[in-house]
Amino acid sequence: MIRHIIATVVLASLLPVLAAAQTPPPAAAQPVADPDLRLDPLQPDFTLAALPTTLRVPRGKFAFRITHRFTRPLGRGDFSDLLSDAFGFDGGAQIGLELRYGLASGTQIGVHRTSDQSIQFFGQHNFFSEGSGSPVGLDGLVTAEGIDNFHDHYRSAMGAVVSRTTGSFGAVYAQPMWVANASPFDTGDNSTLLLGLGGRIRVRPSVYVLAEVTPRLAGFDPGAHQISFGVEKRAGGHLFQINFSNGFATTFGQLATGARDYDDWYIGFNISRKFFRGR
Repeated sequence: MIRHIIATVVLASLLPVLAAAQTPPPAAAQPVADPDLRLDPLQPDFTLAALPTTLRVPRGKFAFRITHRFTRPLGRGDFSDLLSDAFGFDGGAQIGLELRYGLASGTQIGVHRTSDQSIQFFGQHNFFSEGSGSPVGLDGLVTAEGIDNFHDHYRSAMGAVVSRTTGSFGAVYAQPMWVANASPFDTGDNSTLLLGLGGRIRVRPSVYVLAEVTPRLAGFDPGAHQISFGVEKRAGGHLFQINFSNGFATTFGQLATGARDYDDWYIGFNISRKFFRGR
């Protein structure tokens, strides 16, 4: 009897130890995914045609973009002339290469070089994101640009990028920008105030239409404002865009000098690539 009691007490004392041995250890806490890695279906890219958006580059990640503007006016000659030139594809082009990097959470830097040997360095910081206590997204943006591979005629720009989504359909943007030393001539009035306006509408789950215009409000104003519109398709980390513009500008210094006129239009395209998962 005493032996049975002792055995029962010993077994009872061992049960918690045995149960603990059979219980798997708690799972290690999973790191929280960077929200900047998530796809924003209303802001699929960091730019429209030339103007920036408030889409954030994740910290430590890269994005690359090619801009391509054919220089043959679509309205030159008759339709047979246009067809013989493959709608301008046989002519020359102004090409831009751009690399962006997420320096910190909400902060991105980059460089954009065009084939006329203009180089623009830029930095962009997100102060507010829409939905995080703010009705709009707000970024600050600064650039430094020079021609002849950044050896001559230096121009700088400073301003803001304001975004607002429109339900589940798209987003609209306003970009007030001040550009210093915008004029290529010694006119005494060589700075300009721009107001970029644009938007992107989602017409299919991965298909968008977009438009933008960059009027100059004050200062140096050589003529027509650049206008662009286009259609684009998102495929994973790629975005393919066909656009039409009355100019070739893809930097703020180029936008400040304006378009040629409102009669000549040119076909072009952008290709963007995000080098990170979760896109």
